[in-house]
Amino acid sequence: MEGRVKWFNVKKGYGFIEGEDGQDYFVHHNSLVKGTFVRENDRVTFEPAETERGKQAQNVAIAEGQSTAEGQSTEEETEEETEEETEEETEE
Repeated sequence: MEGRVKWFNVKKGYGFIEGEDGQDYFVHHNSLVKGTFVRENDRVTFEPAETERGKQAQNVAIAEGQSTAEGQSTEEETEEETEEETEEETEE
């Protein structure tokens, strides 16, 4: 199935994907294909699963045709974002 990342918190390691069926799917960082990093509004493919805790996305990957500039970030960029979030929280 295809969908769009509604939001994903790198620090907490989870978020939600809106599937092409209009349903929301919980996504945990362990469900991302190795080397995949997602951001809000990324187009992704995933396997939907119905669990006792609700709908979940598994084997999440960036959709074909979406360039790195449009979505998939590098590991280095993700680490920088996490550091920036930590600094912002410390200032508050």
